[in-house]
Amino acid sequence: MLSRQLASILVEKETPFYLYDIDLLRQTLESLTSVASKYNYAIHYAIKANYDPHILQVIREYGIGIDCASGNEVRCAIEAGFDPKSIVYAGVGKKDKEIKYAIEQGIFSINVESMEELWVIDRFAGEMGKKVDVGLRVNPDIDPMTNKCIDTGQADSKFGISYEMILERAADIKQLKNVNIKGMHLHIGSQIRELHVFEYLCNKVNVIVDNLTSLGFNLDFVDVGGGLGINYDMPENEPIPNFASVFSIINSHLRVGSRQVHFEFGRSIVGECGELITRVLYNKTTATGRKLVIVDSSMTELIRPALYGAYHSIENITSTSPKKQRYTIVGTACESTDVFSESLTLPETRRGDLLTIKSAGAYGMSMASRYNQHDLPGAVYSDQL
Repeated sequence: MLSRQLASILVEKETPFYLYDIDLLRQTLESLTSVASKYNYAIHYAIKANYDPHILQVIREYGIGIDCASGNEVRCAIEAGFDPKSIVYAGVGKKDKEIKYAIEQGIFSINVESMEELWVIDRFAGEMGKKVDVGLRVNPDIDPMTNKCIDTGQADSKFGISYEMILERAADIKQLKNVNIKGMHLHIGSQIRELHVFEYLCNKVNVIVDNLTSLGFNLDFVDVGGGLGINYDMPENEPIPNFASVFSIINSHLRVGSRQVHFEFGRSIVGECGELITRVLYNKTTATGRKLVIVDSSMTELIRPALYGAYHSIENITSTSPKKQRYTIVGTACESTDVFSESLTLPETRRGDLLTIKSAGAYGMSMASRYNQHDLPGAVYSDQL
C-alpha cells in the first residue's frame, strides 16, 4: 500500500500515469544478477516488457543484455547504450530490413524461428559479405501451465521450429555458408508459476542438445528463455520473484556441458516495480444495480485485462472512509471489454479518488495505444520525487 504521504504528492499530478519504484527495480536486479553469477548464467532483459528510457538506464547499470522481438527493439537497445554483443533477437516475422539491420550491428545472435527465415538470413549475409551467428529456436512441445494466450512452446504454436523438422533438415542447414549455428533457443511461455515446468524444459533440452551434437552441430550456448511469473494476486507478499529456485532447478537438471546458459527475463524484472495511477471520474449504478467506478484510464493504458482476462490487484490510495463497497472498475474506452475488475471491494470510492492498479510494470506502457485518440500515460519515478 502506498503511504499517505506519497499519495498526497501523487494526487497533485495529472493522471493517468505509471509510477515506477526504482528502489524495488534495483533490488530485483541485484537479486537476479547475484544469483545468476553463482552459476555463470548470462541474462538478457526482454525489452518488450517495458522500454521506458529511465528503466533501461537502470537495467544497463547491472551489466545484463537485451532480448528483442523486433528490429526496432534492437535499435532501441543499441540507442540506449547496450552492447550489440549482448543482444539476442527472436521473432516469428522478422522483416527484411530488420534482419539486415541486425546483421549490420553484429548482435550476439539472431534466433531463427522458421526454416525459410534461416535461408533468407543466409542469403542476406552472403550479399553483405558477412557470416552471421544464429540460434535455432526450437519448439519443444511443452505445456507451460499458464494462460493459453501467452504460452509459446506447444507443438501448434507459431513460435519456433519443430524439433523433428530440424532433425530432418540438419544436412541442409549445415551446408549454409553464411550463417554460424552458434546455439539453441527455447522459450515456452510467460507468467509461469509452476516451477516444475522448468524441470520438464531441462529434460527436453538435454535430449535435443545431445541429438544436435551427434548430428555435427557445435553449439556454444543454450538459451532457455524466461517466463518466470510474478504474484499478481498478492504482490506485497512477493515483490521480488524467486530467481534462486529457478536457477537451482536449471542447475540440477540441465546437462549441457560447458555451453553457456542464457535466460531472457522481462516481466519478472519490471512487473512489480510499476503501477498505474488513475483517478476516479464518476460513480454510476446500472439498471441491474451494479455499481460502477469509472476511472480516467482504460485499456489504452493497460490492455492486459481486456486482452486476455489478466488480473491486477487494485487499491484506493486516497479514501479514508471506513465503509466498504463492492464495485466494478471500468475505463473510458469505447469498448465493453474495457473493465479492470468485475467485482472489487474497496473503501467507499468517490470522484477524485486515486486508485492504483498494481503489478503493471510489464506490458503496461509498452502495449499502450492511442485508441480513441487518448493521450499516452505519463511516468513518475520514485527516485525523482
